[in-house]
Amino acid sequence: MTLEQLRIFLAVVEHLHFTRAAEELYITQPAVSAAIQNLEKEYNLKLFHRVGRRIEITDAGKLLKIEAQKILDQVELTKRGLQELTSLQRGELRIGSSLTIGNYWLPQRISEFKQQYPGITVNCILANAEEICEGTGSGLFDLGLVTGEVKPALRHYLGQMTVDHDRLQIIVGRTHPWYERGEISLAELAETAWVMREPGSGTQQMFEQALQTWGVDIFNLNVVLVLSTSEMIKAVVESGVGAAAISEMMIQKELQLATLKAIQVVGDRNGQATPLEITQSVLLLKHRQRYQTRLIMAFEQMLTAKLAHSELHSLV
Repeated sequence: MTLEQLRIFLAVVEHLHFTRAAEELYITQPAVSAAIQNLEKEYNLKLFHRVGRRIEITDAGKLLKIEAQKILDQVELTKRGLQELTSLQRGELRIGSSLTIGNYWLPQRISEFKQQYPGITVNCILANAEEICEGTGSGLFDLGLVTGEVKPALRHYLGQMTVDHDRLQIIVGRTHPWYERGEISLAELAETAWVMREPGSGTQQMFEQALQTWGVDIFNLNVVLVLSTSEMIKAVVESGVGAAAISEMMIQKELQLATLKAIQVVGDRNGQATPLEITQSVLLLKHRQRYQTRLIMAFEQMLTAKLAHSELHSLV
């Protein structure tokens, strides 16, 4: 049984005439007769009674009419759904994001994407950077968004694209000795307690890389707490426990209210005191070998367009 046979059958049912059905479908009358005969032969049933020059539908034909119409209606709905996917009228985008990016950077971009494509469902899961990389590599996510580095074992499978930049700030609360100073030397990093993110966090990766670049051994730092979210770290430091390195994008309100203060680290370069910065890229990850739908490409294009606009604006 083919879809074409069902279409021919329903045309015959509508007209109760083989020639008129053929004319409607722009095929020959013998082709119509052959399609009906093949159906009847396949199931050993009569679909029509031949009464003189007229035809009448049988009980088997009446049953097939109901079911054939359901099948063709479903086919039409499926075709329409695929067309809507192609035109980005519907579909689902699965995004995995690291915690800081997902909480502070991504919501505005998802909102803009939804305004442009209101029929698209965006399903976003938050986890640490390592879990997002692995999930994107396994196909759990269409796209991943992280800061930090991708494990060497996953780089073969995951393409990376910079879609924004972030800066880590070393922060302390009001009761910390550094609060009133605002600036410290590299040697002083070892003179305070530290609150840090867990291994696998993109933020932690970037801080450790910065320390290594500055020639500071992380094992010389007094780490008193290791927490799984930057929100927890922010609250703990705000209450007076040690210092921490945290994304600039998540402390804007606290800096304005002066409940936290960003501390500038100064190093010696060629005999001159030089401010040291910790910058990191916001990376868009996608699997190199998996099929990239138009939906995935549309979201990627939106992010890259925003980055280009931001960089152009910064030059003006």
